[in-house]
Amino acid sequence: MMKSFEKVGAAGKEAIDNGLKSATAMMKGLQAVAAESTDYSKAAMESGSAALEKLFAAKSLDKAIEVQTTWAKSAWEAHVAEMTKVGELYADLARTR
Repeated sequence: MMKSFEKVGAAGKEAIDNGLKSATAMMKGLQAVAAESTDYSKAAMESGSAALEKLFAAKSLDKAIEVQTTWAKSAWEAHVAEMTKVGELYADLARTR
């Protein structure tokens, strides 16, 4: 009968250990997503500020449209790239659970 209790205790310990490993992996994955999102937000703000400065410095409407078009294109490309990265991070997170 003692062996039964030992087996149950060992199974419980194993379940807790696996749960802790899973939670740790999940937290690391979420931290990676948060860090990536923070970096992207900072870069997007800097890019937007630089574009706004260029826009205010534009001497003609054509130049202002060029600045806006260039910024919009690069912002869209950066956004798509970021969403791809974040999607990959979430996919990695799902695989580790």
